[in-house]
Amino acid sequence: MVFRPMVFRRSLRHSRSHAGEGNRSVPVSKEKYREAMARLGAAVNVITTDGPGGRAGFTASAVCSVTDTPPTLLVCANRGNDSYPALKANGVLCVNTLTGAHEALSPLFAGLTDHTMEARFDTGDWHALATGAPVLRDAAVAFDCRIDQVVEVGTHDVFFCVVEAVQAGPVHEGLIYFARGYHRIAPIG
Repeated sequence: MVFRPMVFRRSLRHSRSHAGEGNRSVPVSKEKYREAMARLGAAVNVITTDGPGGRAGFTASAVCSVTDTPPTLLVCANRGNDSYPALKANGVLCVNTLTGAHEALSPLFAGLTDHTMEARFDTGDWHALATGAPVLRDAAVAFDCRIDQVVEVGTHDVFFCVVEAVQAGPVHEGLIYFARGYHRIAPIG
């Protein structure tokens, strides 16, 4: 397995404020930031992994494309997440993008139920592609990846993941999380 964890720590310098000499910008509060993020709609994904560290999965909306050469996604994971140790140990993951029919999987994999980690996989039809990470057979799309780099930022790690296989699902529909609720999206027409 080619897993090259690269951990970077960078201090952010605050520039001088236009309002007054010597003033430093102050980050927004955690509460204000979370309220603002509720207005940023995002796809709902279940991130899965399997390997020597065990089978695990969690719900995430912090996923995006980085580049198509090589095909790379970034996935953000809280280091306190119950799936984090397995994710780090396995060095592989699958981004399973949910459809409206999968809405119940989101709280399940977010750990908001009494299901054990293994019991989370009792819901859905799972198989594997290139890396061995669990792939939801009818996900809107699944990106099967190897973790290439890791960057630590605050409470989270940002995983840069090279896509080794893609599976497009049978339903062209998505599930987004916006304004603290789920919304189905589909093409017009």
